[in-house]
Amino acid sequence: MLPLSRTDVPLGLHGKHDNALIYVRYFARRYLVLGVTGLVLFFLLLRILYVGRDVRPSPISDGNPSSRWPGRRLPPLYGQYHQYEHQLPQHHWDAPSHESEPKFFWIPGHSRGSGWGNIFQEVLLNAYLSHKANRAFVFYNYTWNDDGSDYSDYNGKPIPSRIPLSALIRGPIVGAPWPAGDPAPLAISEEYWHHVCGAKRRVIPRAEVHDHLPSWYVSDITKGWLDKLSTVDDQCVEAGSDGGPPYNWVTFGEKDAMTDVWPDFARSPVLTHLAWSPLVELGFDNNREVFAPTTVLEPPLSSIPATAPSAERYSMLPGLLVLHIRRGDYEGHCAHLARWSSSYLAFNALQGLPDRFAPPPGGQLGREHPGERADLHGALFPERAADRAQGGGGRARGGGAGAEPGACVCDDERRGRVGRGAQGGAEGHGRVDERGEQQGPGAELGAEVFIGNGWSSLTGNIVLMRQANGFRPESTRFW
Repeated sequence: MLPLSRTDVPLGLHGKHDNALIYVRYFARRYLVLGVTGLVLFFLLLRILYVGRDVRPSPISDGNPSSRWPGRRLPPLYGQYHQYEHQLPQHHWDAPSHESEPKFFWIPGHSRGSGWGNIFQEVLLNAYLSHKANRAFVFYNYTWNDDGSDYSDYNGKPIPSRIPLSALIRGPIVGAPWPAGDPAPLAISEEYWHHVCGAKRRVIPRAEVHDHLPSWYVSDITKGWLDKLSTVDDQCVEAGSDGGPPYNWVTFGEKDAMTDVWPDFARSPVLTHLAWSPLVELGFDNNREVFAPTTVLEPPLSSIPATAPSAERYSMLPGLLVLHIRRGDYEGHCAHLARWSSSYLAFNALQGLPDRFAPPPGGQLGREHPGERADLHGALFPERAADRAQGGGGRARGGGAGAEPGACVCDDERRGRVGRGAQGGAEGHGRVDERGEQQGPGAELGAEVFIGNGWSSLTGNIVLMRQANGFRPESTRFW
């Protein structure tokens, strides 16, 4: 160890202090301090540069989530799917310049804190708008809240605060290639958008477009934004969040909002090449024998190439009847719908569907019509499920199945197979086995007959994909 002062210097072999040695020790100590300081500064600089490059949000600890929800199993956070999105080949994190990359479109005011059915409808239309504008869609997490926490509380239960979109769906919406011959740029993640566009984004205020629209129909909103985007050449364009996203609950609640745009939307690769994630399809494969037994030569859904169109991927499951019964919060929701004379949602009022709902005449917006709540109650609640499932009134017949179908009841609390020729309604299926809890949405998409709820966004998304995949309209019914 180097001496720290002259008095610390021991007597050498010559029996006197060596002044030359003192100077050597002095300079060695000085340069040692300078060297250590330089190394510290060097690593700090690397850290700053790294953080500037990689803007993925780091999880913020919730403290101890297990103590917040004692006795409950915490759901997964799907970190591997975040990592997959981060590593998409169109993300050139280390490129010295991004000028040669395509034009992007980001919608930061997208909805949060709502059910997946509502969010999914918005994601589809946001991606459709980006594709029409020939801009790369900036996809984002399914977000319950964005306060940085890992978990949120939903009616006393822990749920992930955000779920990567690739854990739920796959296809061009989440960065996969568009079908052959489609020159549209590949979608990018929100994190990559911030990496590339943080300092050079062009914000278009929502009001600048929506204040001049003739209606809140999808066709008018889409045309308004396309006209505006055609006048902007910036690489990084952002839809201002003043007033919310381009498509919101007002549009989705209007029965005629999809009418004009539907033929073009149905042909868009946003729908024709949409698929559920491998995680979801694995749940379907693991449980298919419960509700739709396969033949020996029938391959599992997860073995079909990812590039296969949705119509080939989710083909008909002969003899299967699927019922979607919404439960839990519809007592209060029924009163709300009656006050606003609500008809079926936009996705449940597509052309050709045989079932319609017309509110009783004479209603006033904001005030419940005396007869409408009774009509709505009959359509919303499962008391007449048995009649519909057996084809009562001619409503559930029309799927073309001559034999009695198997049935799968999907509700807010549990899902599973009723069995061949089911005679019971929503409460007639008894306990559902554990595997039935994991059933994937492929059953609803491929059912020979599907009966759902005209005011449900979950039903609406199933209806949308069935229609786009070429299922006969009369095979899709409402209570």
